Amino acid sequence: MNIAEIFGENVFSETVMKQWLPAEAFFEVMDVLEHGGQLSMATADVVAEAMKNWAVSKGATHYTHWFQPLTGITAEKHDSFLTVPVAGKTVLKLTGKQLIMGEPDASSFPSGGLRSTHYARGYTAWDMTSPAFIKEQSCGRVLCIPTVFISFTGEALDNKTPLLRSMEALNQQTLRLLRLFGNTTARKVIPSVGAEQEYFLVDRQKYLKRRDLIYTGRTLFGAPAPKGQELDDQYFGVIRERVGAFMRDLNQELWKMGLTATTQHNEVAPAQHEMAPIYSDANVAVDQNQLAMETMKRVATKHDLVCLLHEKPYAGVNGSGKHNNWSINTDDGLRLLDPGPNPNENVQFQLILACIMKAVDEHADLLRQTAANVGNDLRLGAQEAPPAIISIFLGDQLGDLVEQITHSGVAAAVRRGGSLDTGVSTLPVIHQDATDRNRTSPFAFTGNKFEFRMVGSSDSVANANTALNTIVAEAFCEAADRLEKSENFLHDAKTLVAQYMIDHSRIIFNGNGYSDAWVAEAARRGLPNLRSMVEAIPALTTEKSVALFEKFGIFTRAELESRAEVMYETYAKTVNIEAQTMMHMAGKHYIPAVVHYVTRLANSINAVRMAGPVYDVSAQEELLGRCSALLAEARRALVQLEEVTARTNTMEENVPAMAAAFHDQVVPAMAALRSPIDQLELLVDKDMWPVPTYGDLMFEV
Repeated sequence: MNIAEIFGENVFSETVMKQWLPAEAFFEVMDVLEHGGQLSMATADVVAEAMKNWAVSKGATHYTHWFQPLTGITAEKHDSFLTVPVAGKTVLKLTGKQLIMGEPDASSFPSGGLRSTHYARGYTAWDMTSPAFIKEQSCGRVLCIPTVFISFTGEALDNKTPLLRSMEALNQQTLRLLRLFGNTTARKVIPSVGAEQEYFLVDRQKYLKRRDLIYTGRTLFGAPAPKGQELDDQYFGVIRERVGAFMRDLNQELWKMGLTATTQHNEVAPAQHEMAPIYSDANVAVDQNQLAMETMKRVATKHDLVCLLHEKPYAGVNGSGKHNNWSINTDDGLRLLDPGPNPNENVQFQLILACIMKAVDEHADLLRQTAANVGNDLRLGAQEAPPAIISIFLGDQLGDLVEQITHSGVAAAVRRGGSLDTGVSTLPVIHQDATDRNRTSPFAFTGNKFEFRMVGSSDSVANANTALNTIVAEAFCEAADRLEKSENFLHDAKTLVAQYMIDHSRIIFNGNGYSDAWVAEAARRGLPNLRSMVEAIPALTTEKSVALFEKFGIFTRAELESRAEVMYETYAKTVNIEAQTMMHMAGKHYIPAVVHYVTRLANSINAVRMAGPVYDVSAQEELLGRCSALLAEARRALVQLEEVTARTNTMEENVPAMAAAFHDQVVPAMAALRSPIDQLELLVDKDMWPVPTYGDLMFEV
């Protein structure tokens, strides 16, 4: 397999457009992509015809407007290229109107009350900046046209529309700053993103024996395996043959669709792995990460595996996240988060850094909210992922820079890296970076980008990047508002840098984010600690957040309130499904299995006693007593969970209160049911245990 030959073969890329489009149409498309605007309908018809011809030549029979509703996954409705037959023959066709706009039924997608369910019309609109591609599926090859999704009255019903709006806001405000520094060549500023994706693999046959995995994506019961990750021998270990075959096919599918999957390795936990791409424009990166998750699931099935994207499939071992590497670049090649060789002299970089400090400090609650989902509640702050407290890691070099500026107004010098001699003459001297990396920080500077490490593995990275783009655009806007009036720009810029760094230095933390001491220190600094999804959701609709998003046209108040409503509903429904699944498994699987076991054990004790009074049955009696006590505890916990879940489900008229009740009452009741059953797993005969264990799931892949 030659990567270069297959890469992008299923993408309607710029190179492909140049081959299939007439020159005039191609130049109009490129002009719109570079400068904005809309295609003429005549050109849209030409592009649609060329796209259809190209797709048909690749074996496609259908097309779809591929969009990202508020379900967190993607949506598609396939239409064939067929037209009405004439004399028994048909013509394959895709018109400009069909390419540019679609009208899917919007009534069955989450809207958070933005529209009544008896109104159905919604619109999809082609996002030209993200290339169309072909998906090879069991139902055939389908031309996928990336689109946004809005309601009949214009509100965003998807994750893509606000992301594109935020990219435009960041572009406009960054250009204002660059012009003040004399940059006249940059015409466009683009946030770029690289989304590292963690995931678990499990044997499909074992997966099908676990109702909790099927219904919820995670194990709701399960005692720890004798071996977990304590030996640190999984991370970067040799990839198993079956997993390697999956990775090979996954790469091939991703490369064909233009995804630059470049890194693959074992992660920390058994059966956990990671895939990472090269950076791309933020909206393309979001599309491609969604596509990567879809493809992982599809390819896994071909290998009789299941790909688990839940943040915490197994208790007791590391869960999965998604590191969102975010940076800002210009179309003339500048990397605006690159400090350069002398950051102490680079006022432009200092101002950008100070603005980002300000943005993250002022909107820490909002940034935390973008990483809020039910699965992430089980992962954040659990010594395996960043804490729920937002802070920025800058490292030794930039940390020292900020410290100098906050103390004296200027940075007189800069820390530099050194060299490391291994002591082996045949090995090269290693260039030592100016700072180490910090894996406990939620928002870490890593050389020329910030790594936002909080996003859950199943989540879209759209929301995180929408927030990042917007809060930074606001900080840039406020800085530009002040400096555009300056009569001594350089002096005033340095003064503003110092002011911002002094005012927002509390957000900088370079230490161990896992320590209890940091939790106490963060509280002393006044930093928010939003431990759960339910606690984080209100950050979306504060007056501060509404003003921020409305200022730049990213969200209206109604759109924000609708998203909060969707999040509350999602939390309540997800936990309810988990509770119902636990009740089903406990009542139909675990408790009957334990009853059967203790009955057999009791019969065994009686049989031994009947064989003769000299035989010692104390071990059997002790085991019977322990199992019977745990069985009674499990039964009481099951009844309690049934009662509290039923009571909570009556609160549906007040969804926020309902979500809070699920968090405060149902989740603890679920934990109370899990505890005795997990203990019973270690006592009951394995042949009688009704489901595969953690050892079966994680070590037999």
